[in-house]
Formats: sequence, structure tokens, C-alpha cells
Amino acid sequence: MAIPGKARNGSKAVVKLAKAAEARAEDTVAAHRGDGEADLSGITELARELGITQRAIRLYEARGLLTPRRINGGRAYSRRDRVRLALIVRGRAMGMSLAEIEHILSLYGDHGEGHAKQLEYLVGRIEQAVGELESRRRDIETTLAELRVIHVDMRRALDARRRVARK
Repeated sequence: MAIPGKARNGSKAVVKLAKAAEARAEDTVAAHRGDGEADLSGITELARELGITQRAIRLYEARGLLTPRRINGGRAYSRRDRVRLALIVRGRAMGMSLAEIEHILSLYGDHGEGHAKQLEYLVGRIEQAVGELESRRRDIETTLAELRVIHVDMRRALDARRRVARK
């Protein structure tokens, strides 16, 4: 009996999604190392692209996390700003405070440079985040397995009651 939302060959799908996510992550990090002046974007485009509000972008700018150029009175965000914003959004999704995100972003410097002590902090924080996310994933997988078993049991019970009611 198929359960709604359960993918066939689930492990293959998970591996494929993980590879795609890793490729996107590599692109994001590589883009951060670029010169950052090409590919200017407006605030509306950036908000739409990252699925956040313009107000959030302005907040991050006010906190000094983004430094868009001003062109004819409007904000012009560079590729570097776009990547920093993507990192901010990802950090917020992981539950990081803006202060912690600000600290992590400060480690990159203008061209990705950083001191060994700062990089050690970032490596440790990344390892911690990966551990937390892997733990959450295990919890989710366990919960899904339990829900699937419950679903099958409930479906059997419901089918049995329907058969009795028809007799």
C-alpha cells in the first residue's frame, strides 16, 4: 500500500538532493570569492530571488551586514552582497542569531581571507551545525518511519471496519 508523499527509491532521491545541495553550496562559496562588482541587482529582484522581504534586506543593511552601492538613489547589490545575503538567510534558517551571523561574515573579509583563530571558530561552528542538522534528520527519519507504520495500522483498521459495516 502506497503512503502519500513517500518517494520511490527514497535513498536514491535523498542522495540526488544531497548532491544538488552540495553543488549549490560550492557555487555559493565560489561566488563569494569573486570580485563582487559584476552582476548588480535591485532590492526587489534580490528579495524575490531569495524568498525574503525587502524590509529584511534593509534590516541586514542597517546592521552593516550588506553594503549596497547607491545608483541614482536606489540600492544596487553586487554579487558579493547577494552571496552574503544568501549566507544570512541560510544562517537564520539554521537558527543563528544576527550577531553570530555577523561574526561569521566578518571572518571572510573582503576577499575571503581570515585569521587562523577565526577560521577555527568557523570550522567548529560548521561542524556543530552539521551535527545538529544530522541529528534533526535522524529524528525526522525516525518519525516518518513511525508515522508510516501507524498509517498502515490505521488503514488496516479502517478497512476492517468498513468490511464489517458492509456485511
